[in-house]
Amino acid sequence: MNLPAPQDAPSNRFYVALAAGAGVVLLLIIAAILFSRGSGEKNTAGQPAPLPFGAVEQAYASQIRFSGLQLSQASNMLNQEFTYVVGTVSNSGNRSVRAIEVTVEFHDLVNQLVLRDTVRVFPPGTPPLSPAHERDFQLTFEHVPAGWNHQPPSIRVTGLDLQ
Repeated sequence: MNLPAPQDAPSNRFYVALAAGAGVVLLLIIAAILFSRGSGEKNTAGQPAPLPFGAVEQAYASQIRFSGLQLSQASNMLNQEFTYVVGTVSNSGNRSVRAIEVTVEFHDLVNQLVLRDTVRVFPPGTPPLSPAHERDFQLTFEHVPAGWNHQPPSIRVTGLDLQ
């Protein structure tokens, strides 16, 4: 008497394909994480890495002076408000400065801090600021709180790239 052949156990092919698919997805996730980190020259917010501010840079910071600060505000077509700080930076030291990073602080009417931001004074690719020279600059801020006192912000050097 011929009995029907028992049903074959479920094929392992399904599980192999599932594992291979999961492996591909895992590799894509790892690649996306590594790609989003970039070359290490920028932090997680996409900003350039902070400039050095060791003992040499801190000592030289007193040679960098800001003058003629003026403020202006403008809105774009999307009704976004921008605040501009323009002025002149001078290098009274004996070294050229490739880049200057500053911390800018806006205050309210009772002199409480309402915004602190760290920005570069010059865009990348700008020639160094030579000794005994000065240069005009403009800083742009998108979100200055409404309660600020409309006075020029305080600016202090927090990073330098010296030649």
